[in-house]
Amino acid sequence: GYGSGTLLVEPAALSFSAASHAMPVFADDFDADALQLNQTHFLGGWSVTDGTVDLIGAGGPWDLIPGHGRYVDLDGSTSNAGVFTKLLDLTAGVTYSASFALAGNQRGYANDIVDVTFGAISSSYTLASADALLGHMLAFTPTASGTFALSFANRGGDNVGALLDNVAVTAVPEPQAVA
Repeated sequence: GYGSGTLLVEPAALSFSAASHAMPVFADDFDADALQLNQTHFLGGWSVTDGTVDLIGAGGPWDLIPGHGRYVDLDGSTSNAGVFTKLLDLTAGVTYSASFALAGNQRGYANDIVDVTFGAISSSYTLASADALLGHMLAFTPTASGTFALSFANRGGDNVGALLDNVAVTAVPEPQAVA
C-alpha cells in the first residue's frame, strides 16, 4: 500500500540528496562529438598536443566496446599518441575529484600505459588489451586558485591505444562538522 510506496521513494530521494552535495565542475562522455580519426575538435573544449587521438565508438566502424557510446582512442592514427587535455579553473583549498573510465585497446595489441595528470597529482595505469571499461579517480586540492590541466597520455605510438570515456570533475564537499 501507501507505506511501501513511501519506502521506495525515500531511498531514491536520499540518494539524490547525497549526490547533489558534490558540485559538478565538468563532465564529458564524448557522445555528442563527431566520430573522426585524428580528431582535434571536441565540444568539451579538449585540446590534443604532441600527436593525435581518435574518436571512435557507436555509429562508426570501430565500436570496440558496444553499449558505451563514443570514446577516445588515446593513440590516434598517426603512430604518435597525443596528449589529451582539458583546462579547468579551480579554487584554492577546494578538493576536486576527477573520475574517468579506461579500457584496454580491445584489439589484441600489447598492454597500454596511460599517464593521467590532474593539477600536481599524477598516476599511471597499465591496461591489458582485453581490460573492460573501468572507473578510476584522482583527487587534487590546489594551493592557489588558477587554471589546471587534466590530461591523459598513452605511452607508445602504434595507432592502437587505451580507450577513455566518462570524464567528470566534481568539487568534493567538506565533511559536516559534528555538533
